[in-house]
Amino acid sequence: MTVTIVGSQLGDEGKGGIVDVYGEAADVVVRYQGGDNAGHTVVHEGEEYKLSLVPSGAIRGKVNVLGNGCVVNPRTLFDELDALRERGLDPDVRVARRAHVILPYHRLLDGIEEEVKSEDDDEIGTTGRGIGPTYEDKAGRRGVRVGDLLDPEVLRDRLEYAVPQKRALVEDVFGLDVDDLDDPEALDIEALYDEFAGYGERLAEEDMTVNAGDFLADRLAAGDNVMFEGAQGTILDIDHGNYPFVTSSTPTAGGAAVGSGVAPSAVGGGEVVGIVKAYLSRVGSGPMPTELGGVPGDTPGYDGDPENPETEREELATYIREEGGEYGTVTGRPRRVGWLDVPMLRHAARVNGFTGLAVNHIDTLAGLDEVKVGHAYRLDGEELHTMPATTERWADCEAEFRTFDGWEDCDWAEVAEEGYDALPGNAKTYLAYLEDELDADVYAVGVGPGRSETVVREYPF
Repeated sequence: MTVTIVGSQLGDEGKGGIVDVYGEAADVVVRYQGGDNAGHTVVHEGEEYKLSLVPSGAIRGKVNVLGNGCVVNPRTLFDELDALRERGLDPDVRVARRAHVILPYHRLLDGIEEEVKSEDDDEIGTTGRGIGPTYEDKAGRRGVRVGDLLDPEVLRDRLEYAVPQKRALVEDVFGLDVDDLDDPEALDIEALYDEFAGYGERLAEEDMTVNAGDFLADRLAAGDNVMFEGAQGTILDIDHGNYPFVTSSTPTAGGAAVGSGVAPSAVGGGEVVGIVKAYLSRVGSGPMPTELGGVPGDTPGYDGDPENPETEREELATYIREEGGEYGTVTGRPRRVGWLDVPMLRHAARVNGFTGLAVNHIDTLAGLDEVKVGHAYRLDGEELHTMPATTERWADCEAEFRTFDGWEDCDWAEVAEEGYDALPGNAKTYLAYLEDELDADVYAVGVGPGRSETVVREYPF
């Protein structure tokens, strides 16, 4: 059967940890979109592993696939594989031949465009890893695919077509001198060819490339359990998110079929588990109706005056940020923090068809006198229970809050060992509310970063 793990919010919900918890029953773990912008942290036997491209299943010794919906930076791929091997692991990672390749000029252009947008405060908050420009080339039919790296003649043809266009973009549109760039070789055909033909040789030598759809269909036909692992979150989906403050791929459950080559029935016939952080965080620009406070020093209305009501909100945001470790895995950037946004979750539940939920960071909110959720929005005098279709209208929404009694801090390792009934009563009331609103049972509750610090009520496999 299949289980699809989907972020229900703005990314950073703790998907990698849940994949790791449920991964024991999986035979194959598949990343179906995104690239090395998808930081996830897995704690295994006291060891912490920070990954940005390799699927979480590598820590458990599973077969891992980077699907055709991914964009792959070979530099990152081999750096992560080599690092895991140095730590005594033997990761088995296959790469779809139809997946597109991130080249140095993609990262170069990502940084240039984000810098230009920042002048008008319109930056997306990208990781600068070249994800968007690679997907642009994919849609523009000028991309380089993993299969092209295996054929030197095709690779050279692709580069000779694309690189002059990128050089013209840098020089004629952005008005920059290529020789003054930090990495002028990013636009040097020969340097690119030598490096990436070398990656093709290594991929071939290690027999890493597959026709992903065929490979996964054969595994499913043989009775294997397949887990699909999404990156980012539903509200960063390019179709269903808060455009243009989105990623360039489809993190929602529908992307699991398109981005891996399996039939939609293979995904829809399995479990779809929505990962929910017990509050909300985000990186970069874009609306956030339940926001408590932004990055320190950058919060509208907060001037440091202790009598300013924004001071208390900012202090609470800082507390949650520190307790929850709300700093980007890939970039280290501090995240904006807010109360849980339930209209956002209702939208995510509808788009993805959640059959179950995993709620993380319940422990982060412990000790607060009260915990709030944005239960609905108020827009033009009307109450809304889900997100408007456009980001501009979403920005006009005012959150209507519902307040819950807080829950005490406790020995969370003991709670994880004893099970769901050992959770504080008020925390269970909070979780029951989410079940009712999203029409899905809570399968797991994260009470810490480690695999053993997850309360598991149901194993979807």
